[in-house]
Amino acid sequence: MTISAFLIPLDYAMLLLAGIFVYYLRFNALVSLRPVIYEIHFGRYFVSLLIIFLAWLGIFALAGLYSLNRKRHFSREFSQIFLACSVGTMLIVLFVFFRGEYFSSRFIVLAGWLMTIIFVNLGRILTHFFQLACYRRGWGLEPILIFGSSELARKISVYLENNRGSGYKVLGNPRTIEELLENWSPKAYDVSQIIQVEPHLEREHILRLVEFCNEHQIIFKYAADIFDALSSNVRTETLAGVPIIVIQKTALNGWGRVVKRIADLIGGFFILIFFSPLFALVAVIIKMDSPGPVFVKLPRVGERGRKIGIYKFRSMVKGASRMKKDLFKYNERKDGPLFKMKNDPRITRFGRILRRTSLDELPQVINVLKGEMSLVGPRPHEPEEVAQYQKRYKQLLTIKPGMTGLAQISGRSKLSFEEEFNLDVYYVENWSLMFDLQIMFKTIPVVFSARDAF
Repeated sequence: MTISAFLIPLDYAMLLLAGIFVYYLRFNALVSLRPVIYEIHFGRYFVSLLIIFLAWLGIFALAGLYSLNRKRHFSREFSQIFLACSVGTMLIVLFVFFRGEYFSSRFIVLAGWLMTIIFVNLGRILTHFFQLACYRRGWGLEPILIFGSSELARKISVYLENNRGSGYKVLGNPRTIEELLENWSPKAYDVSQIIQVEPHLEREHILRLVEFCNEHQIIFKYAADIFDALSSNVRTETLAGVPIIVIQKTALNGWGRVVKRIADLIGGFFILIFFSPLFALVAVIIKMDSPGPVFVKLPRVGERGRKIGIYKFRSMVKGASRMKKDLFKYNERKDGPLFKMKNDPRITRFGRILRRTSLDELPQVINVLKGEMSLVGPRPHEPEEVAQYQKRYKQLLTIKPGMTGLAQISGRSKLSFEEEFNLDVYYVENWSLMFDLQIMFKTIPVVFSARDAF
């Protein structure tokens, strides 16, 4: 709550700085390139900024940038800031248009739109770093209880204890209602939330737990079961006058597919153009490092079980596929159909760098442009691995596989196959364009840190 209150004056200050910076650019730095026809007096300009940006804070609030009831995530805030600044700029343009007055500088409007996005995001980034530093020192952590005796309850407790950056401090792990009531006192458990992660808790006990939270003004949360996850994709239709409930396989239907495809094309072309110098550099190093082609085309299973060939930079020696059968006894993934080996002898020296940074997957942008893959989606698996799928795993084939995905930003090779499956299924069932943007932004630090990669 303190951070949210601090963000209001911070955003206002960053908006004003952006406006001042744009004024300096136009009437000082760029004068030699584009002479000033009509100069706006700075005093009048600054007063206008004070009024306009005060109104913008209202737009920011409507966009959810000052919400008090959720943890802040920069990837989500970036899209909200982009939208809010775009709406604010459009309102200015409409105001000038309907006033019918000549505005002396289109540059100020366009550059102002871009600079407000950059400056406000810069302020938010600094705030996030400050908040993260506080969390890691144990300051400002939100006290919670994890309720349940399942393995999932233990896993969440351990994760939160080892990752203070999440902003939570686990004060206890009561396993039953009786244990909670027996040990309860405001001094012992000064908590703001109870998270129920017991999958087989009886309805009567759930109601008692909810009543307890209501009585003590505690926020109640629970881990969703399978039906809860599916319920976001429920719709109704009528058949012979009878209401029919339809549980769809994914939120990615209708116009969602069109929007996602457009986003893939735009993002794919941008990646191809922006990273073309890197493509050339990597190709030269691969050729110098070991004999063989620069690119390989590997068989994978795509949407609805279709066979596709995905492109990668070669990171293994020639004939690596023939060596796999002999190495299968060293497979470190015993929990599912995937083959993983940390010190795989087939990988070249430069190939290890490519894999740690995921640069070997960059050519998959060609598959994205061809429509075989998406920028974001489940991890593509080999036909031999898919042949070993349990029936429920085939839900991953509902949509196109992705260059990155929820599993890749949540642990990569550290995840068990079951954990990877659950994350990818959650993405399939809860797709949104905003979700894609969040995953893509979170992919950047994961790639640079080379975290949890084989």
